[in-house]
Amino acid sequence: MTCGLIIPTLNAGKNFRTFLEQIVAQDLPLRKLIVDSESTDETVNLAKNFGFEVLTVQRKNFNHGATRQFALEYLFEKFSIDVIIFLTQDVLLYDEKTLSTLVKIFNKDSTVGISYGRQLPHKDATLEAKILRQFNYPAESQLRGIDDKKIYGIKTALNSNSFAAYRVDALKSVGGFPAQVILSEDMYVAAKMLLDGWKIFYNADAQVYHSHNYTVAQEFHRYFDIGVFHSRESWIRETFGSAEGVGKKFVLMKLKTLWKENPLDCISAICRDGAKFFGYRLGRLEKFLPKSLCRSLSMTKNYWEAE
Repeated sequence: MTCGLIIPTLNAGKNFRTFLEQIVAQDLPLRKLIVDSESTDETVNLAKNFGFEVLTVQRKNFNHGATRQFALEYLFEKFSIDVIIFLTQDVLLYDEKTLSTLVKIFNKDSTVGISYGRQLPHKDATLEAKILRQFNYPAESQLRGIDDKKIYGIKTALNSNSFAAYRVDALKSVGGFPAQVILSEDMYVAAKMLLDGWKIFYNADAQVYHSHNYTVAQEFHRYFDIGVFHSRESWIRETFGSAEGVGKKFVLMKLKTLWKENPLDCISAICRDGAKFFGYRLGRLEKFLPKSLCRSLSMTKNYWEAE
């Protein structure tokens, strides 16, 4: 099984050297590619020093789906690859077997199209960030097919753009990554694969450290974008169910945990969840809003400039 690795980058920051050292130490041979959006720091030089090939795209043209597909096609022209792994620049790998553990399912089960791993919170993660990781990335692995939507709803198509591997034949069978999405290209492809008869494997034994300490404003902007995605890709909600039900479960779990730890934290959590809900509902209504307003409400500004 030949594996490729693609990492989109933009000014990757202080932990990037450690991240690259971890990749080089993996026990899995890899064809390694960085697709960089005109970084102005040492990202590109560091990547080349660690043996990565670097492909550059204009920052204004970056798109979560199209840029990944561009990098994929570049690799496919040069190498014969069976499995492609995508990581984001802000993860840290758990150990030297992280990537080999992630992809081993493809040799065991020919029906699996995607394998994504468990995300553990960074050391500096807030309690809310820790609870979110616990909710979305439990300690038990799951194998999900289209029939499991009765159990998991929209979480049947849960995937990760930070830590996931794709069977190349399965990815090609659904047309690869979408050309123009605001985010959630990972869920888009997972949903397409499920409808095409492939299965999604959540591998709890393959682990990385990855979390975000978003401000309330950042949460609003991000959930506006998620609402835009669900509005424009309404077939996902129609097939797998609404995201609001999952959101309600998370809120109840979080408030229960916070109440035990520090009841005062529940106040800020309610404000944060209100911002998420309001942002999401506005995003769902984006077709009725001026594009200039959508751009100001969005976390992904260049998406609207490209429209």
